[in-house]
Amino acid sequence: MPERNAENNRVSVIGVVVSGFEFSHEVFGESFYIMELSVNRLSDQSDTIPVMISERLIDINQDYRGRTMEAIGQFRSYNRHEGTRNRLVLSVFVREYHFMEAFTDYTKTNQIMLDGYICKPPVYRKTPLGREIADLLVAVNRPYSKSDYIPCIAWGRNARYVSTFEVGTRLRVWGRVQSREYMKKISETESEKRIAYEVSVSKLEYVEQKG
Repeated sequence: MPERNAENNRVSVIGVVVSGFEFSHEVFGESFYIMELSVNRLSDQSDTIPVMISERLIDINQDYRGRTMEAIGQFRSYNRHEGTRNRLVLSVFVREYHFMEAFTDYTKTNQIMLDGYICKPPVYRKTPLGREIADLLVAVNRPYSKSDYIPCIAWGRNARYVSTFEVGTRLRVWGRVQSREYMKKISETESEKRIAYEVSVSKLEYVEQKG
């Protein structure tokens, strides 16, 4: 069962460690920590991606900043309670990792595949320059009746195609994990800068459901 579910959510990111470890949570005596990787795009930009890793996988007392790491695992979500609201928090849950001395193939620094279900109606729009975009939220099943809710963004023909899908439609998407800064309104006079994480979709396909 767990092995089958592991196949519907696969991610690999390669980047430079840019933070120390920050405690996240503990489960059955096992502590998990968040660290950040700066992952280059093909352009001059980069994405800062949080990765969650167990103290049983890595020595959390070491400082790995400046080293290049490949992190392999799943893109996961959980709801953090902030006052009266829930905030969706996303990170790469690391199953295995490797440190690398040199890396130059930036076409392989950031790859993800999800097999899940649309759980909110897709939102289709056009930018002022006419570029087509569709935002969708994909629920990916996990063992023990859990699910991860992953925001995805599709472009062009893919955006138009996925905008016709109904809630409950199963689909597979391939793409990359990206970070995006935005301003969150806190009050009438106050805003703060936050970072959103989402999957930028390069390929998607409809999956016909049996029964």
